[in-house]
Amino acid sequence: MPALRLLGRRWMFASDDLVFPSIVEIPYRLAWFVLLAFVIRFSGDISCDDAAYARLFVGGTLALQAVVILVLIATAQQSARGSLTDEQPRKYVGPLLLCKLFLLLVEIGLLCMGGVWVIIGAVKCPVSGFAKTSLQSIVILSWIPLAFIGLAIYFAYDPLGTVKYEDLQTPEERERYHKKFTEIWASRLQWTFWYFKDNKMKEAVSEMASLLSILFRSSDLVLYDMIAGSILLRVRQKRETRQKRAAEAIESTDEVDYTTDLRKIFADTPPWMTIEEAHHYLKYATAAYGGLYVLYRYYCAGFCFLLPYLRCCCWRPQHVKGDNCCMCNYAGLKYMSDITDKDFLFVSFENHIFEVPFYVIAEHERKRIVVTVRGSISIPDMFTDLAGPAQTFEAEGLPEGSLAHKGMALGTEKTLERLEPILETAFAEFSDYELVITGHSLGAAVSTLLGIKLRAKYPHLKVFAFSTPSGLLSREAARYTESFVMTVGVGDDLVMRISLKSAQMFRDRLIETMHATKLPKYRILLKGLRYTFFSIPESDLNSIWKSTDDIEANLVGPARLVRSISYKCPQA
Repeated sequence: MPALRLLGRRWMFASDDLVFPSIVEIPYRLAWFVLLAFVIRFSGDISCDDAAYARLFVGGTLALQAVVILVLIATAQQSARGSLTDEQPRKYVGPLLLCKLFLLLVEIGLLCMGGVWVIIGAVKCPVSGFAKTSLQSIVILSWIPLAFIGLAIYFAYDPLGTVKYEDLQTPEERERYHKKFTEIWASRLQWTFWYFKDNKMKEAVSEMASLLSILFRSSDLVLYDMIAGSILLRVRQKRETRQKRAAEAIESTDEVDYTTDLRKIFADTPPWMTIEEAHHYLKYATAAYGGLYVLYRYYCAGFCFLLPYLRCCCWRPQHVKGDNCCMCNYAGLKYMSDITDKDFLFVSFENHIFEVPFYVIAEHERKRIVVTVRGSISIPDMFTDLAGPAQTFEAEGLPEGSLAHKGMALGTEKTLERLEPILETAFAEFSDYELVITGHSLGAAVSTLLGIKLRAKYPHLKVFAFSTPSGLLSREAARYTESFVMTVGVGDDLVMRISLKSAQMFRDRLIETMHATKLPKYRILLKGLRYTFFSIPESDLNSIWKSTDDIEANLVGPARLVRSISYKCPQA
């Protein structure tokens, strides 16, 4: 950070991103250098009609590899200097990259010469044995890293690299920049998910690109900045948590801001909102994730648990739609929920953008029809989650002008189309049953919106929503759900804190934390790798910052304050 400016434009990488690429490339260059040295040593003197041509290729390639190795060592050393945001110590990275680019052009020319000689055979200087095999290998295999370098240059190219956002003065210029930036993000997303075909893909990509454009159009962050910043945020959060606990232990207060007395917690809630009821329906919400969740939870043993429930295509139940040939998801659903086939009224694993899997069961012991919506676990679900703009959401009894998350609202409409006839059939058979809707994550959001839509028809319905995403409803609409929706979250649940505003706060806090560190990026990434397998050591909580005041500075006014207040004196 910031992004590197070279050849008069901005590129999508920073000057401190070249440590590991350079270190990885050095052994490859060294191997070719040693191999060429062996070719020269054991092939003897090159004597033929075009000996000068052959000597130029072999000697030039050998010298080039030596120079490139030196440039790579210098690039790695210079790129490792300075802290994350201190660009001045890395001022020579740009010239070194230009030197490397020139050497790449020379290398391409030499490889073309080598191809003409040892592959096509147009040069009259035949070689055989070890020398021929080695030279052919060098010529052919050297094109592979060059292809990767070309691909890296393509990805690093920023179409808006010549424009500085802070230089845009008028609203029209900023609007054009935002539109172009959104188009670039849309193109990146379409390229990344080129294999994924869906009718709603274009709309979802447009919404997702608009969100990413809003978050990053005025920042100068690159990919590895965000990775390094996230690692630092993890350290900072642990540090602040320790400080908060220490302060709470020192400060004694008679005021109790929390309680474990469930009677007080649920004193003003409907009687059906209990921890026991929520725990019962949590089993159904987690079971909706199917076979993948069983394998995730039990690892290799999960397959053994699924095996008794698997079945082939010939024994596919009529009420199950969209599962694979072995009914793996249905097997996981049955294992986790402990429900028999006869109690399943409908099961859909069909998963598209704005369309989520769900299942319906008859719970005879409690006399309830239970609708369970699956949460996020796939690429289509990700697009549904990130289609984040608010749109008008209408339902009978809902306050006028209510808003809801667009992607989740569209998912609710699609689910409702399929669900209504199923519920009509179910309640025709079980007319004295109640309706319960439940789900986790994205499923919790869709369950809540389904509850709003269906409450007019089923006034006694209940919704158990687990880890409902933030930013789902406008404030008045959220108040409307208090009487029939019970939301459950555990600890510092990330999903319940995700919204556009929290994403913007995360970006700002990320940049603030990056400015506070004194470590270079490569060391932060190495520490992040260590933190993946081991806990954060106590020494890192304070040692990686320039100053603890840079992280958290509480600024106050001067020590002595004289406050004057003007008022009219009463007349005598």
